[in-house]
Amino acid sequence: MAEERPIGGYNLGSSESLSIYSLAPTPGHRASPGLPEIVDDADSITPTPPLRLNVPPNPFNTSPLGSSSNSSAVQLHQQRQSQKYFRSRRVKKGEAPHSWKIKKDPREKWVTIIPLIGLALGFALAGFLVYDGLQTVVHHNYKLVLDEDWSEGFNTDVWLKEAQVGGYGNGLFDQTTDTDENVYVQDGRLYIKPTLQNETLITTNNNLTLGASCTGTTFYACNAVTNTTNGTIVPPVKSGRITTRNGPTIKYGRIEVTATLPSGDWLWPAIWLLPLNSTYGPWPASGEIDIAESRGNNYTYPAGGNNIISSALHWGPNTQDDAFWRTNNKLSALHTTFAAKEHTFGVEWSQKYIFTYVDTRLLQVLYNPFTPEGLWARGQFPLSLSNGTTITDPWVDGGFNAPFDQQFYLILNVAVGGTNGWWQDGVAGKPWVDNSLTAEKDFWDARDQWLPTWGDGAQMVVSKVQMWQQLD
Repeated sequence: MAEERPIGGYNLGSSESLSIYSLAPTPGHRASPGLPEIVDDADSITPTPPLRLNVPPNPFNTSPLGSSSNSSAVQLHQQRQSQKYFRSRRVKKGEAPHSWKIKKDPREKWVTIIPLIGLALGFALAGFLVYDGLQTVVHHNYKLVLDEDWSEGFNTDVWLKEAQVGGYGNGLFDQTTDTDENVYVQDGRLYIKPTLQNETLITTNNNLTLGASCTGTTFYACNAVTNTTNGTIVPPVKSGRITTRNGPTIKYGRIEVTATLPSGDWLWPAIWLLPLNSTYGPWPASGEIDIAESRGNNYTYPAGGNNIISSALHWGPNTQDDAFWRTNNKLSALHTTFAAKEHTFGVEWSQKYIFTYVDTRLLQVLYNPFTPEGLWARGQFPLSLSNGTTITDPWVDGGFNAPFDQQFYLILNVAVGGTNGWWQDGVAGKPWVDNSLTAEKDFWDARDQWLPTWGDGAQMVVSKVQMWQQLD
């Protein structure tokens, strides 16, 4: 039996049971008045049967093992757990590792040193490349020779309205006029707008003669005929083409034209340069610089519509050997078109290079360096024509950048159609064939298809033109 300890008349037995006895006064104790006297007789005390209570064991009981006769395995486990819980976690002296005292392999330092050396060399090389690049950037001196904002209307001292009907060597379908119908200034902007030809000139036999107003130099540039028998007609559309041929020209420099390009099927807008003199011979021997060309058709046109512009240099000993395909590139508008808003189309031209750009010189379309061997070697032209005529270098007396070492003038125009291959036969519903003798009439007969696409956006709108002459 476990030791019983009386507490206030109760005897506390083991942790598992509690015995309750009847209470009796201690010897010599008197009962309260009015109560019968209780005899102090131990034999008269009748113990009450013990009442078992489910008292939970004390987890913190630290009684020595074996001090209670009813100790169990549960008590032993609890006691051990209690001892573990209160065990010290302090690291004892000598148990902590002294990593700094461990002797390391001296080769391990190179694991850090080698990457740092590589990083330093990389920064040094990058710095040198940036420095070298900045040193090679050419900073030319320029003089502004044209700053046109149309605030004073159309300045005839600067601009010439071309008047021709011959198609300018490309079989174009438009007659360029010198009237305000197709080229005019409105609200501080220049408009070049194509319009339909007088229908009477097309449907009846007629001769269209420009006379003294013609700016061309050949008979066919100034005269056109409608013959209802064989199907030839005068140009079915009128449009505009202006140049600085009688105004400012440059040999090396910069040009920027801020304009909105037209939209409408079979419209061909262009911002470009031609040589003032044919120093090296007829086109393309004396060169051509196309700053920006486009098509008015929408983006579904396979070669690109008004969402694409192209830049090119034309050069070669003859028309059959035009090497423009070696110096040609395109730029796409990002999620828009060049007819949606105005852009700045520019060219920078020096003795050593020509490059074109849109909006900023950093967004280049075409970059062409001039190398010491010259364009003749670069072109790799054949030795002779198909008829056996020998082909000779037309730039033999020019510089290494010939033919782009002469004075050039600026041209702005909106052409229509053409038979030179700019519009591919059988593509996108093209209503004419280039080799057909009735190409212009076929185009006119299909006007119900293309005229509705012109709308209000069928014009080039120019807000500013600037030209700088290089001085060094």
